[in-house]
Amino acid sequence: MSGAPGAPQGAWDRLQALRAEAAGRRILDLFAADPDRAARFSARAGGMLFDYSKTAIDAEARAGLLDLAAGAGVAARARAMMAGEPVNATEGRAALHTALRDPDGPPLIVDGADVRPGIRSVLSRMERFAEDVRTGRFEAAGGAVADVVNIGIGGSDLGPAMAVRALAPYHDGPRCHFVSNVDGADIADTLAPLDPARTLVIVASKTFTTVETMTNAETARAWMAEAVADPAAQVAALSTAMARTAAFGIPEARVFPFADWVGGRYSVWGPIGLSLMIAIGPARFRDFLAGARWMDRHFLEAAPEANMPLLLALTGIWHAQVCGHATRAVLPYDERLARLPAYLQQLEMESNGKRVAMDGSDLARPAGPVIWGEPGTNGQHAFMQSVHQGTEVVPCEFLLAAEGHEPALAHHHRLLVANCLAQSEALMRGRTLAEARARLADRFEGDELERQARHRVFPGDRPSVTLAYPKLTPEMLGRILALYEHRVFAEGVILGINSFDQWGVELGKELATALGPVLEARESAESKDGSTRQLVGYLTGQGRG
Repeated sequence: MSGAPGAPQGAWDRLQALRAEAAGRRILDLFAADPDRAARFSARAGGMLFDYSKTAIDAEARAGLLDLAAGAGVAARARAMMAGEPVNATEGRAALHTALRDPDGPPLIVDGADVRPGIRSVLSRMERFAEDVRTGRFEAAGGAVADVVNIGIGGSDLGPAMAVRALAPYHDGPRCHFVSNVDGADIADTLAPLDPARTLVIVASKTFTTVETMTNAETARAWMAEAVADPAAQVAALSTAMARTAAFGIPEARVFPFADWVGGRYSVWGPIGLSLMIAIGPARFRDFLAGARWMDRHFLEAAPEANMPLLLALTGIWHAQVCGHATRAVLPYDERLARLPAYLQQLEMESNGKRVAMDGSDLARPAGPVIWGEPGTNGQHAFMQSVHQGTEVVPCEFLLAAEGHEPALAHHHRLLVANCLAQSEALMRGRTLAEARARLADRFEGDELERQARHRVFPGDRPSVTLAYPKLTPEMLGRILALYEHRVFAEGVILGINSFDQWGVELGKELATALGPVLEARESAESKDGSTRQLVGYLTGQGRG
């Protein structure tokens, strides 16, 4: 469609032509033709190394991808986003999560007011409260807080839960726990081993109306009320709904608001990160913010061919939109990043899982690949069989630190590194039928040799990228998360979509609300389809006969 947002059609056509011209060429051929390929198809910055040389992207394809980004105006859109312009066009507001990690920056005017003072004020209040909890100055009914339970869902849970686990070596505050699922098992299992008299509950809901979160919050308050005279005295809120938090019994001093220009999946940098701040302390939380702020500057200032978020976005575009690979595996070789794939799943799929462009026109190509993954080496003994030998090509993204946090177990880390590097090499190299025959020639012959050998063929030529970094510190985690945020943003600009709304979650919520009275037998299910009526009957005991 002429004038549609995103990259121009001609740039897409050129990339498709380049891919067609390279049909039959293997990634290994690119290394054979260019001894310096690894260096030429990598980017280094801030001690990090992003290696995308194990992909089919050659110099012409990279030039075409960079033209794609330039044609879409990624750099200008990035500047507009960080300047506070209303880049969230369907909701008519800014997307200023970057401002949360730059509280001392120059004035930033949104809707006629400088937002920096408010960011600094809330951050300072968070720091005072976190220190009070960590030192015992804030006392629960039974004394110093021993456990913190963060109740949220989506970004209000995934961000802090992922980050708290990732930075476990830096914990020197109370234990942190996370409840998100409205399934009663989640909160029951979390609260069972805790002492209600020494537990702080943090309720994370901007509107203080999120059904799952508020249901769990009420359950937690009732649990504390069995042992504590004033359970609301042990509750803090991350919300802007002051009237509702007051009705819940939470004083304003323990309510930490954030603006509507912060989306849930981008919110760990502000009040949603309170549990992380309590776990690692305000100084380390500031390091976390500083890491993200560094990546913000890098995204704005680095040349396109050396810009890590842009290059990561372009490899994603190449694999998903140009090559047509429908999924992407995120494989952190770090057990403490176990929740990172789920975090990135929400970040990408809620942001870019769209079907129309910014102007409302139908997209000309798929957007938002399926993101999934697990930590290595666990995945090697689970789904990597399919990634290596299955019929679908799954581009992989490996993350790996040069150094772990357990020097006494350095041999573990060497084995971890060896496995990570071996996986990306094996995906690219594969094993031919001739190689498989040679390996089995002393055991089989004739038709049986052929049959057995075919089972041991690895197609290879399967793409991967690797992000390597010195050590997973608070600052480095901040850089990694901001890297992926900007990657998603750049992909969205290239595709011409709004990465900051999520209307796709609304319909299910509406229908769930309408089903409540039906399940309670206060309303009839007759207006529902036959399948839903049958399931309601079975699940309420009326149709189990």
